[in-house]
Amino acid sequence: MPHPAVLILAWITLAIVAQALPAAGLVVLAPLLLGLALMLDARQLTRLLRRTRWILLSLLLIYAYTTPGAGWLPELGRYSPTIEGVGEGFIQLGRLLSMLSGLAILLSLLSQSEFIGGIHALVYPLRWLGLSRERVAVRLALTLEYAEPAMGETAADWRSSIRKSLRPPQMNGSQQIELHAPGLRMVDGGCLLLCAAMLYGVWR
Repeated sequence: MPHPAVLILAWITLAIVAQALPAAGLVVLAPLLLGLALMLDARQLTRLLRRTRWILLSLLLIYAYTTPGAGWLPELGRYSPTIEGVGEGFIQLGRLLSMLSGLAILLSLLSQSEFIGGIHALVYPLRWLGLSRERVAVRLALTLEYAEPAMGETAADWRSSIRKSLRPPQMNGSQQIELHAPGLRMVDGGCLLLCAAMLYGVWR
């Protein structure tokens, strides 16, 4: 499997490419990524979609009702969404679904320590600015550790979750964070070249 940093870069590349694809390309890309995400980790994909369901619905409604065009339901008169707006809304949904499916695939392939190790490698240029990339990795690890349980609890009891979030975190001074940092291999170089080619195709 490629280096974690390369996989994260591949997902970022996918997100950029999805924004530039026309509707015909999204019709192929979105179902392909959705199917792959379901095969690898259906639970992860379902969790991401559930947490963003209101964003997805709002996005569709905003485009459907704010894009000028012919009425999709003429009997509703001025309250009808437009045909052009509905079409544009589904295009944007396809792009967002492609990004979420790609993220589900990424999270299913990487453990938390591998993900943090990938971020640790990607923020290497921070050293040139005199900043500590180790501190960035530690903060990310702590955020992931505390955010996941908090988000799960919020759905059940949001009032107590808000109260807990306002309290200072109780940290163990002996707590250790593991970074998974393998070396780069030839397959990583091939993946980076492929990402560069895709970005060149988008920006050309």
